[in-house]
Amino acid sequence: MSAYDGPVVDAHHHVWQPRLGRQPWLRPGAAIPFRYGDYEALKRDYMPDDLRADAEDAGVRLVGSVTMETEWEEDDPLGEMDWTAAVAAREGLPTAGVAHAVLDASGVDAVLGALADRPFVRGVRHKPGQAPSPARAAAEPTLMTSPVWRRGYARLAEHGLPFELQTAWWHLDEAVDLVRAHPGTPVVLNHAGLPADRSEEGLAGWEAALRRLAALEQVLVKISGIGRTDAPWTAEGNRRVVETCVDAFGPERTMLASNFPVDSLTATYAEVWGGFREITSGWSRDEQLDVFARTAVRHYRLPPALVDAGAPVRAEPPLGSG
Repeated sequence: MSAYDGPVVDAHHHVWQPRLGRQPWLRPGAAIPFRYGDYEALKRDYMPDDLRADAEDAGVRLVGSVTMETEWEEDDPLGEMDWTAAVAAREGLPTAGVAHAVLDASGVDAVLGALADRPFVRGVRHKPGQAPSPARAAAEPTLMTSPVWRRGYARLAEHGLPFELQTAWWHLDEAVDLVRAHPGTPVVLNHAGLPADRSEEGLAGWEAALRRLAALEQVLVKISGIGRTDAPWTAEGNRRVVETCVDAFGPERTMLASNFPVDSLTATYAEVWGGFREITSGWSRDEQLDVFARTAVRHYRLPPALVDAGAPVRAEPPLGSG
């Protein structure tokens, strides 16, 4: 057992060119409420070569990646994945992508069908929102409780599309109810359930909610986006979050990811992956391989050769294609 030096699939990052103007929140002058505060530094291109350069500087053996939707203009629901797939075809990364779909929109079924027909797409995200604190969660439920939204969610299984969930941990019991109602849809919890409050009370509440969701076997977790504005990214500062996730879900349902360039606001790529390597240094090789690469390869149906050969390979056919 030693620090991991094998292949890495970065299971959650973004690619964008803000100068194209397709993400309203990244346009000049835009300033939305953001969990890391001032995000002006994100209004720059972040493309596959930038990801590769970050990985090289960090000593990360990057063999594949999964890009996440970036809140592209909603009136062009297919444009982001078509643009990103063209980038991937030209530049060799990312290996696959997660698309956005407005699940409570009237035409969502046609959008989901079109996304499922695109070989690059491996899942869908629609952030359901969140209350600002646990105390207000009951009074301010998310879209996960909306019958219209849930009807759209129900269509995911028919199109063979997994769901990516990003919401605060105090809404995870809503997610438990949703997942139980739709057992045929795999779910990936983004950013470890957003354990931003690292007080003992905050972590205890997060862990209890996380374990209730982890009891459902079709749910996976991505440990990403756990940077903090009040403390540097260190192994000791994030060890409890990482180890709790893996204890709850098991390494076979856990993925590590950078959330770059968003998390560049809180750490360098080297600090994130160096921290992951330090935290996992005492784990078995199989456990390391799972969280650094194999779980992402299995869930996103990426080529096994990414792990076996350690070389970038094109993605497999789309979900539901047989």
